[in-house]
Amino acid sequence: MVNNLSGGNQQKVVVAKWLATEPSILILDEPTRGIDVHAKAEIHKLITDLADKGTSIILISSELPEVVALSDRVLVMHEGKVRKVLDKAEISQENIMGAVFAR
Repeated sequence: MVNNLSGGNQQKVVVAKWLATEPSILILDEPTRGIDVHAKAEIHKLITDLADKGTSIILISSELPEVVALSDRVLVMHEGKVRKVLDKAEISQENIMGAVFAR
C-alpha cells in the first residue's frame, strides 16, 4: 500500500504514475516538499533527465535553490500576472528575489 511508504517514496509513486502516461508536458507543484534529502536528489535527477529527453516541465516551487538548479527560464508571478521573466543566464536567487520585491 502506498500509504505505508515514506513521504519521499509516496512522491516517487505519484511521479511514476504520471510518467507512465508519457506526457509531453509535466506540471510539478512543490515536488520535493516534505521529503528527505536523498529522495529530493532523486526527484531532481528525474526532472533533469526528463527535460534532457525533451519533456517540457513546469516547476512550481517555493525553494529558491531548487528553482535555480532546475530551471532554464523563470517566471516570477504576483497576483496572476508575470512580473519578470529570467532566462538561464539571469537565473539566481538574487535576481528572483529582486523581481519578487520590485514594484
